[in-house]
Amino acid sequence: MSHTSAQFIPPMALDPAGDAPLYQQIFGWFQRAILTGTLRPGQRVPSTRDLAKALSVSRIPVLSAYELLVAEGYFKPLTGVGTCVATTIPGTLAHPKGESASPPRAEALPIRAKRRVSRRAAQLRGPAQRWLQDMPAAPSGIGVPDEFPSGIWSRLVSRHARRISGELMAYGDPMGVEPFRSALAQYLGAFRGIRCDESQILVTTGAQQALQICAFAVLDPGDRVWVEEPGYPGAHQAFRAAGGHLVPIPVDSQGLDVAFGLGSDHHVRAAYVTPADQFPLGVSMSGARRRELLGWADRKSAWIIEDDYGGEFGADGGPLAPLKTLDTADRVIYVGTLSAVMFPALRLGYIVVPKDLAEVFAAVRNAGDIFPSPLYQLAMTDFMGEGHLSRRIKRMRATCTKRAHALTSALRSELSGVLEVLESDGTTRLLALLPLAVPDIEVAHSLSIAGFRIKALSQCYLHPPARGGLILDHANLEFDSMPEAVFALKAALGRYCVLPSSQRRAPRADPHAVLRAPA
Repeated sequence: MSHTSAQFIPPMALDPAGDAPLYQQIFGWFQRAILTGTLRPGQRVPSTRDLAKALSVSRIPVLSAYELLVAEGYFKPLTGVGTCVATTIPGTLAHPKGESASPPRAEALPIRAKRRVSRRAAQLRGPAQRWLQDMPAAPSGIGVPDEFPSGIWSRLVSRHARRISGELMAYGDPMGVEPFRSALAQYLGAFRGIRCDESQILVTTGAQQALQICAFAVLDPGDRVWVEEPGYPGAHQAFRAAGGHLVPIPVDSQGLDVAFGLGSDHHVRAAYVTPADQFPLGVSMSGARRRELLGWADRKSAWIIEDDYGGEFGADGGPLAPLKTLDTADRVIYVGTLSAVMFPALRLGYIVVPKDLAEVFAAVRNAGDIFPSPLYQLAMTDFMGEGHLSRRIKRMRATCTKRAHALTSALRSELSGVLEVLESDGTTRLLALLPLAVPDIEVAHSLSIAGFRIKALSQCYLHPPARGGLILDHANLEFDSMPEAVFALKAALGRYCVLPSSQRRAPRADPHAVLRAPA
């Protein structure tokens, strides 16, 4: 067992004039702290010399108390370590002297009032919360960790860690470090075709915080916001946290069904979309739908929050341009992240804010965590400026496309007639529909325990879908691991349905029509 540091002085108050001797007071404090869990098994305690000095008493009562604690099994001295709390406490010592070992009767317990939380907080519990909790412990960003240029990244981080100045150690700009925002503006212009400058970029700790800042900046409690059905559960959380009322709009093969939204609700403040690579269906929003959505936002003075997570990737022909590139009325608030193309722990996202809203968004961010940490921003500035990011994206596009084709082929070969693997415009994940009545959450959970990054499609719906499915994130799945993943999937599905002995391909219906059918 590891032993925690002893560099602490307990909050012990002694009464020199009290009836109990000092050594008994010290003994009693440690005894209660151990039995109540304040001090944990294996935890180091201060030396007798340090404790006596801190308490301004002679060392003799401290030595006497420690000897008694050792004799009764609460403390254990260890050579080279010091005195520690014993790893096991004898059953006869389960309660301090004079206290009953039997629990109080139920009727003697005080009746407490219900511990209330806000309705907003209560709404955040549920499928969207479990979305991240079920994530396997293995690295889950886009790209196999072994392929990340860790040597280059470590060198750049070390460069700026050595040069850290007093200015960078002080409070910073809530928008982010200016050189990094300037590099981001150049990157977005070159890779995503977005015209902006550093004054419009707000740096966040990932896309999730960016969505939450957007929600608090443009929504009042009770405001309605269109969300894709199915859609990203993290966005649902962000809008609920701001008090937004979610209005689910179905997604078909062309993306968000704008006409459906226009016919169902006329009082909407914002729309959340993933047009380049819809999550989780993987379709791209058509040009006609994009024009419809932009026209609606302009007419209604509504906001469009565009989430371009993984937008650098796309079909074999390359990534599609963001909706922001068509925005002439400045109604699109663009959200992106570098954690997707780097690694999850990077926690660097960003928002491209309309110029007239920059001050408002900075104030919202300032009300949260004040400003982003500068070290990774500075290292990322060099990573982008030296061309490492562009080379990484190019390699990852090719690798992810190969993985998508390989996994699709394996699934259709081994599970034809059970899984229906949908064609996708994206290259970082696959969507496979399950047979009717097969619980996708249970299947996905069992596979997550096995270490595979697979999510349940039904967790992306506000209303239960007619048919469940699995979202298979293959971007960090090595080719050698694919047979094992397919085998684990077959084993999980075998608990809920009969696997076909033949490999006849099942007839394929319109998957989007099936998903839009009521449960």
